[in-house]
Amino acid sequence: MTKASGSRAVLLTGANGGLGVATARVLAQKGFRVFAGVRGRAGQLSDLPDVRIVPLDVTEPDSVDEAVRQVRADTGGALHAVVNNAGIIVQGPLELVPDEDLARQFEVNVFGPATVTRAFLPMLRAAQGRVVNITAATARVAGPFFGPVSASKAALASMSDALRLELGHWGIRVIVVEPGLMDTRIFAKAGAAAAKTVAALPPEQVAMYRRQLDAVNASVGSSKPAPPSLVAGTVERALTSSRPRPRYTVGPDTRLLGLLARLPLRTRDRLLARVMGLHRIAPVRG
Repeated sequence: MTKASGSRAVLLTGANGGLGVATARVLAQKGFRVFAGVRGRAGQLSDLPDVRIVPLDVTEPDSVDEAVRQVRADTGGALHAVVNNAGIIVQGPLELVPDEDLARQFEVNVFGPATVTRAFLPMLRAAQGRVVNITAATARVAGPFFGPVSASKAALASMSDALRLELGHWGIRVIVVEPGLMDTRIFAKAGAAAAKTVAALPPEQVAMYRRQLDAVNASVGSSKPAPPSLVAGTVERALTSSRPRPRYTVGPDTRLLGLLARLPLRTRDRLLARVMGLHRIAPVRG
C-alpha cells in the first residue's frame, strides 16, 4: 500500500464484520485508502491492495493510540474520515441481562466510538474530514428485548447530534447512518449469546418470559434482512457528497420504524405489540 493522501484516507472500525467488509470493499473500489480496524482476523480483506489492516480494539485506549500512530505515519497527519462501525448486540429481557453484558454493550457501542473519534480529531481537523457513526433504526423505536442495543445506539445518535454542532466550526461533518435489519452474522451471534445466557439462568426466571420471547423471536425471524451492500453504498455517499445529510436511513424496515417514532407513545406501544405478536399473550393479573 502506498502512502495515503489524507483527502482519500478513511479509518473504518469493525472492518471484519459483515457491514465492515462490505464497506471496506466499496470504499477501496471507489479509490479510498482504507485503514481497516479489526479485532482478530481479517481474511476477507486480504485480497484488497488499497486496504491496510490495523489491529484495533475500540475499548482499549492503548490499541486506539497505536492505531493513530500507524495511520498518522501513512497519511502524514490528515484523515478524510472516521467510520465508527464496530458494535455488538446485547438482547434479552432487561431483568435477566447480566450487568457485565450491559456494560460491555455501552463500552463497545458508545464509549468506543467516543474514544476513537477523540483520538483522530487532530487528523480530521487537518483535512476538514468527516465522522460517520453507524447507529440502528431501533435507536428511535426500542422493541421489547432489544433495550440494551437500542439504548446504546440512541446514545450514539445523540452524541452524533452534539458533535455535529461542536465540530462544525472546523468544517468537520458528522453523519449518522441508520441501518435496519441487515443480512449479517452479528444478529445470529447475538441470538446465540442471548440463548447461552438464558440457558444458564434458573428455569423459573426464564419461564416468566418464555411466551413473550417466543413471539418476538418468531416476528424477527420472519423479517427479511437487507444486504450489507446498501449500507456500504450509503457510507460511500456520505463520504463523497458535497452536502451530506446529517442522517441516512437504510433498509425497508426503517420506514416503518420512522412512522412508529412519530406516533403517540400509547399508540406506538399497541402497534409494536401487535407487530411482534405480544397482543396474543394474556397479561398477568395481580
